[in-house]
Amino acid sequence: MPDVPAPSAPDAPASAPADLSDGGRRRLLLAVVALTAYAVDQVTKWLAVEHLTDRVDDVPLVGSLLQLRLVYNPGAAFSTGTGITPVFTVLAIVVALGVLWYARSVRSTGWALALGFLLAGVTGNLTDRLLRDPGAFHGHVVDFLMLPSWPVFNVADICINVAAGLILLQAFRGVRLDGARDTGTPDDAPDAAAETDSDDESPESPAGSEVDGATASDSERGDTSASGRRSDEAAS
Repeated sequence: MPDVPAPSAPDAPASAPADLSDGGRRRLLLAVVALTAYAVDQVTKWLAVEHLTDRVDDVPLVGSLLQLRLVYNPGAAFSTGTGITPVFTVLAIVVALGVLWYARSVRSTGWALALGFLLAGVTGNLTDRLLRDPGAFHGHVVDFLMLPSWPVFNVADICINVAAGLILLQAFRGVRLDGARDTGTPDDAPDAAAETDSDDESPESPAGSEVDGATASDSERGDTSASGRRSDEAAS
């Protein structure tokens, strides 16, 4: 009875799905960071408006180091550019759309965190500019956190500065959005070197085998000649 070949093992899955899965995890991290930080920003602003309106004195949160003071800011972060609110509103929309565009390519945890915080900070203040008085694109941002000798700010401002720090760190480390490093060396260089070493340690080349075979044949012929001479001497 002829042998029945055993079923072959299924092919190993391609690496593309793994890469997509890895990118999906980074995008999920970005979304979680952005949504969480955005929610914290909006909730704290609501609490500030509810509890700090009509208060004339600052509320100590950490002694005199960190205090609460409600301020409606028509400008950008830390009360800068108070006369060009519509310009900051348009810029915030452009930045938010840019973050969403680049988020498609993120494969790095550091970049996922940076873009998540940046998206939360930009959209947090953008929400105020679009929905708060005196009207859309002119709305004033709610600020309520105050440090000594420092402009009043909010959670969204903190997120923007954290994002800036992470972006600088990733740029200093040479890490791109896809997680690769700007070293000029492909990521699979160590594997290629290992393959080269394994090739060097492979069995001898065919040319070497032929030389060994020729040497063995010469040795056999020498043994045969010696045996013949001994036989002739015995016969004589």
